[in-house]
Amino acid sequence: MSNCGSSARRSSPRPKTALPASARRELTTKRRGELAELAFTLKAASLGFGVARPYGDSERYDFILDARDITHTPTRRPPLHRVQVKCSTQLIDGLYRVNSSRRVHGRALPYTAAEIDFFAAYIIPEDTWYILPVEVVAGRASLLFRRRKDRKPGAYDRYREAWRLLRSNVPIG
Repeated sequence: MSNCGSSARRSSPRPKTALPASARRELTTKRRGELAELAFTLKAASLGFGVARPYGDSERYDFILDARDITHTPTRRPPLHRVQVKCSTQLIDGLYRVNSSRRVHGRALPYTAAEIDFFAAYIIPEDTWYILPVEVVAGRASLLFRRRKDRKPGAYDRYREAWRLLRSNVPIG
């Protein structure tokens, strides 16, 4: 029988958590990121993309997507795209904030076209993906996304569920 939420007596005091609050928060953030990566894999595979992960954790991108259903010839092959995945549950003044950078010695460094091709932002409470070309996020340490129900258009609305961009091997303009 579970006593979760009940006032059952305990024979010993509740053990103290061994990790400081900052470490517990980091584990939560890390776990959310892992779940977002799993959600990305499921969504991309269900849309017919080939999905690959780099070995280890040293690359700036999380996935390589293969748009394998594009008709290819010896001179035109299906594109492979390097994708960085980030997520958010953080709502600030009605906007979701997503970090579009990495940390180096405590400094936020935005991703560059030399590191990734696309940035995938997952807004967890909305179950919504934004697929942005790296040129859109270059130079920005974070991005703000409007809620789906907002009447006012958001800066990145045209990239909401824009999986079609990953099917193309032509520059996005």
